[in-house]
Amino acid sequence: MRRADREIRDRAAIRALMEEALVCRIGLVDGLAPYVVPMNFGLGEDCLYLHCATEGRKLEILRKNDRVCFEMDLLREVKQGPEACGWSARYESVIGFGRAVLLTDLEEKRRGLDRIMDHYGATGPYSYPDDRLAKTAVIRIDIERLTGKRRE
Repeated sequence: MRRADREIRDRAAIRALMEEALVCRIGLVDGLAPYVVPMNFGLGEDCLYLHCATEGRKLEILRKNDRVCFEMDLLREVKQGPEACGWSARYESVIGFGRAVLLTDLEEKRRGLDRIMDHYGATGPYSYPDDRLAKTAVIRIDIERLTGKRRE
């Protein structure tokens, strides 16, 4: 990281930031072109859970290349300056790398969906009708590397 003075090294602080974030942007590699998509997510132990339809561009890409990057951020404040180049922001962000796994085990899919529901403030226990579960893909991203950054 270029600005080591802004790096968040404390894993608990990074986890807290991830718990507060509402959107996870995942970056995929589609041949030679990047593809980034914002998604809802849930947190597991050293993994993220995402959900989507059972077909579409994301899954087509992931079936060819399971390597992913993801990003979450919290914009705390925009600080106006006397001129355009004098503006700044107070923020926190996380960037991570890992491998995506398309879940097929129904119990693991349910656990992933539970984490997503928990993340957005729902209160379990949850039930997922079998017909809806069949139409829902659940992706687990196994986190290999994380970095956090903060500007006060």
